[in-house]
Amino acid sequence: MNLNNQWMQRDLAVLWHPCTQMKDHQQLPLIPIKRGEGVWLEDFEGKRYIDAISSWWVNLFGHANQRINKRIKDQIDQLEHVILAGFSHQPVIELSERLIEITPESLTRCFYADNGSSCIEVALKMSFHYWLNRGLPKKKRFITLTNSYHGETIAAMSIGDVPLFTETYKALLLDSIKVPSPDCYLRPDGISWEEHSRNMFLAMEQALAENHNTVAAVIIEPLIQGAGGMRMYHPVYLELLRESCDRYNVHLIHDEIAVGFGRTGSMFACEQACICPDFLCLSKALTGGYLPLAAVVTTEDVYSAFYDDYQTLRAFLHSHSYTGNPLACAAALATLDIFKEDNVIVKNKALAQCMTKATANLIDHPHISEVRQTGMIMAIEMVQDKTNKAAYPWQERRGLKVFKHALKRGALLRPLGSVVYLLPPYVITPEQISFLVEIASEGIDIATNSKVSVAMSKDFYPNFRDPG
Repeated sequence: MNLNNQWMQRDLAVLWHPCTQMKDHQQLPLIPIKRGEGVWLEDFEGKRYIDAISSWWVNLFGHANQRINKRIKDQIDQLEHVILAGFSHQPVIELSERLIEITPESLTRCFYADNGSSCIEVALKMSFHYWLNRGLPKKKRFITLTNSYHGETIAAMSIGDVPLFTETYKALLLDSIKVPSPDCYLRPDGISWEEHSRNMFLAMEQALAENHNTVAAVIIEPLIQGAGGMRMYHPVYLELLRESCDRYNVHLIHDEIAVGFGRTGSMFACEQACICPDFLCLSKALTGGYLPLAAVVTTEDVYSAFYDDYQTLRAFLHSHSYTGNPLACAAALATLDIFKEDNVIVKNKALAQCMTKATANLIDHPHISEVRQTGMIMAIEMVQDKTNKAAYPWQERRGLKVFKHALKRGALLRPLGSVVYLLPPYVITPEQISFLVEIASEGIDIATNSKVSVAMSKDFYPNFRDPG
């Protein structure tokens, strides 16, 4: 038995993996990884794979980055962890100062959690509690977009709309108001992204007009709906939403857990609309892909609603054991140093252009309905019929064929259903981008080379899809 197989068998005897039907591994080998370096992952037998999806969208500057490594090693000799209630430490103070410095001007306070879903829970609770403290207890509902994803804890699922993640748990979920997404994939022929996004905002305006007295906040994934298939829309939607939320006295929550820290072409997606949300949720890439950490960055107005004598019981009593962990904060500080010292956003624009050029030939592929891009995220949507964007039935798992082919060729590509996407670390080279697109193109040809074997789906958003 080879080394990879030995580790795989030991794994399958004891582990239950996330977003996985474990029975798949009777036929689909699990890949045990021994080490990483830059954009590469290496298994126990020396085979290497380009990490085209940044290990679930977290890794920015490559695996085993020496600058981040050193900051963590230095920190571990000083302080590994301390309770953040009643105590503090240098890394969390410095990180908070840095986040306040680089986020929109009105954001002045940082509250920490352990991961993206917990971050969303904090923002939802904080918004509801704010209105309670301000004497408006009826404001307790949330408006969200169709096809949205905000995490997998109960409240986070409640304001999501990808059925694969929510349908099973419907009985447990909070009642939220869902408004049609401005997703520009669905725009009519001849309509621009901006015009379609403006047109789709009318439904949000109506929802706010009718429900603002009972709504605490609107929560959105700005510019890109990640788990919903990397669907994208125009920044004008964010401008219109900020204005309406102000007019109707409703909070605006930006979930930038997946798209923050340079993914959309600017440090934060909200910058492209020149707006400031009331809550900015950050995680994933915050630590460069090293350690779990999340931050809710909010305004002085929100903070002041909880600032009172103890006897009023207005305090925000929410906590996690590892809140503001010093090692994670050290990794985050090293990550922000790299952004500052290496002119990352400018360099990313050149890499994004490389991605655009490398995928140009796919636009005319008979089974690709759209090649879309926002910054350092490129998505390629496979369809059975290009003329009417008829989706492949989810049961056929066409994306899985791309995934299997990519593994053979030395790449980690993990499509979202029939959407093949590239979301690589920022240290990738133009040559490596070309290599990835070559692999993706081959995989797409393999995946689309057979006729449909099950009944045609009539829904652009099938009830179930591979979770990516």
